[in-house]
Amino acid sequence: MIDPIYLKALKSLIYRLESSNIIWGVTGSLSMALQGVPVVPNDIDIQTDEKGAYEIQKLFKDHIIKPINFSGNSMIKSHFGSIRVCDILIEIMGGVQKLLPNGSWEPAVDIQPHRQFIKLKGMHIPVLSLKYEESAYRKLGRIERADLLKKYLENKKG
Repeated sequence: MIDPIYLKALKSLIYRLESSNIIWGVTGSLSMALQGVPVVPNDIDIQTDEKGAYEIQKLFKDHIIKPINFSGNSMIKSHFGSIRVCDILIEIMGGVQKLLPNGSWEPAVDIQPHRQFIKLKGMHIPVLSLKYEESAYRKLGRIERADLLKKYLENKKG
């Protein structure tokens, strides 16, 4: 069960974003929990494109914790920042790129083909598919999380 405060924060997020043209989706642990994976979220992660990250920041200008900035590490880079809504940290990632095995960076991820929608408590919540999440975690070297998703998807099929 997902803590009701996360649903309250999500509702606020959806309310502000539904009238925009921003293509976004919940990712990370909350996305997994919303799709039935037995994990406990500790924040809300949302993924969008570069332009969407800055537009979300404008829509939530009164909630900014860390302004959107291009940043990254040795495995991933994006236009990253955070806001706080209903006392929940929401991390925003726009134009995510992951390092490829050959040392080059993949093009910024187009999340639209990986989005699906969950209906919950009157909300229409965009989430990134678990199959996409599994692949992304593998690319980032987070094998334990990727294996958890793979096992969950296999058990769901069978």
